[in-house]
Amino acid sequence: MGLDAYKKTRVQRNVVRKVTSTNLYLKLLIKLYKFLARRTDSNFNSTILRRLQSTRTARYPISVSRLVKQINTAKDKTRILVVVGTVTDDIRLLNVPKINVCALRFTETARKRILAAGGKVLTFDQLAQQNPTGTGTILLRGPRIREALKHFGRAAGLPGSHAKPYVSNTAKKGRGSR
Repeated sequence: MGLDAYKKTRVQRNVVRKVTSTNLYLKLLIKLYKFLARRTDSNFNSTILRRLQSTRTARYPISVSRLVKQINTAKDKTRILVVVGTVTDDIRLLNVPKINVCALRFTETARKRILAAGGKVLTFDQLAQQNPTGTGTILLRGPRIREALKHFGRAAGLPGSHAKPYVSNTAKKGRGSR
């Protein structure tokens, strides 16, 4: 088998995904972290870059309660929790301790609760200025297995579709057709 045929059969794992987003802030962050990944010896920046270039569905949300669990198990409570994704609020959590979080997005209530507790809410450009190599940070990801993913794909009911339909509670009980 020649070299060309070998290259065609091999799965290319290191191909960089072209970002199709129209979000200018995301594109600027990718430029910034490309530079930092190239100019620093830190694996932190290349990991952030890879996660920034991933699809939006692969940037899983994480709740404030998971952040609190993580900071409670950490030795140093002043470390910055870094999430490439959205930080959401969790109403089951009664009081939020003082935490420093850097994320792409925050829900309104999550941001209010973190700031009310005396914590800091950072953006990735602020993080790059404070910690260009990622020292004093904990890099986190949201859970991959989510209920929302079951609804993705081809529309429910079409041939070849395995998507879970959005059904109201009354329809589940059999009262929807009355």
